[in-house]
Amino acid sequence: MTQYVTGKCLRGSSPIRIGIEQNRIATIEPLKESLDETNGADLPWIGAGLIDLQINGYGGIDFNTHPLSEESVHRAARMLLAQGITSFYPTLITNSDEAIEASLDTIAKACRADNLTSASIKGIHLEGPFLTPEDGARGAHSAAFVKAPDWELFQRWQRIAEGRIAILTLSPEWDGACDFIAKCAGSGVVVSIGHTSATPEQIRAAVEAGASMSTHLGNGSHLMLPRHSNYIWEQLASDELAAGIIADGFHLPEALLKVFLRAKRDQIFLVSDAVYLSGMKAGRYNSHIGGDIVLTEEGRLHLASNEKILAGSAQMLTAGIDHLVRKGLLTLEESWALASQNPARIMKLGRHGIIEPDAVADLVLFHNKNDKIAIEAVYKEGQKVIP
Repeated sequence: MTQYVTGKCLRGSSPIRIGIEQNRIATIEPLKESLDETNGADLPWIGAGLIDLQINGYGGIDFNTHPLSEESVHRAARMLLAQGITSFYPTLITNSDEAIEASLDTIAKACRADNLTSASIKGIHLEGPFLTPEDGARGAHSAAFVKAPDWELFQRWQRIAEGRIAILTLSPEWDGACDFIAKCAGSGVVVSIGHTSATPEQIRAAVEAGASMSTHLGNGSHLMLPRHSNYIWEQLASDELAAGIIADGFHLPEALLKVFLRAKRDQIFLVSDAVYLSGMKAGRYNSHIGGDIVLTEEGRLHLASNEKILAGSAQMLTAGIDHLVRKGLLTLEESWALASQNPARIMKLGRHGIIEPDAVADLVLFHNKNDKIAIEAVYKEGQKVIP
């Protein structure tokens, strides 16, 4: 049986009707019914499901707080669907071996236990612990648990995760890092450079070994860098590296976003890098990482002791899309692609992130009110899950 979804196509703004059979898009056709100008304006936009490659938690659920329950993972997946995120990679940061293993085990069990959770979680992003030990570039990652890349340990973690570790963020400054990167890449894991103090030469060597991504480029770095020869410029110049960016309006200035977008072209994508306070009410909180922190009405998260220092991200992908459009850096169609089509292509997710015949029917229907996305409905693999 075919079900139909009606709305405006992001490409060209024309009214269309999408036919869905099982979990796939079967047909896309112009809307035949005559629409006057007012009714046409009332139609929602239709976008491909959003894909977040880096998210630490949402709505009070932290993938890095222990004990993490399977039920929490299920609830997070469902809450993220309401934000238009139909696929995501729960992100585990630097911690003790035991804590990392516990989270990996829980996420793997949660995927086995629930079809919707399994369909939403496309893999796990392990951000650390093989990062730089240097202050500044290490960010909020605990220095006590930072260590050199260890292949046997990573294999153990991959077994516990039942093969679900899909992205590994590391710094290639460690001895033996290139051999480690080559083994990870050879096993199908996307190696991403981040939280690094590596030299440009070490960055290039990492790319040659198989690194293919940059983690939140422009953030998680030293406050001061050499003006010409540094790890940001080198990653920006490496065509082989796809770049994740946090475009919430707080993490990167507009001029830098413009440069990144021009340099990387279709090799750039949005991440939320959201912490568990995303989706929560504005106010003062106490975090196990940042201590006393403040979430403002605008969605900015900063240290209570110093409002100039960010304490992570608390915005969803739609905030990044809104910001890029509002600043005139990209059109709505282009900006949406950075959070759907581009991450799907970069992660080799096949027929995800696009609206074409035979594509997976992950769809988001939304209105754009006052330059802000308001989600109306979400379809996951052809099933309406929101509202």
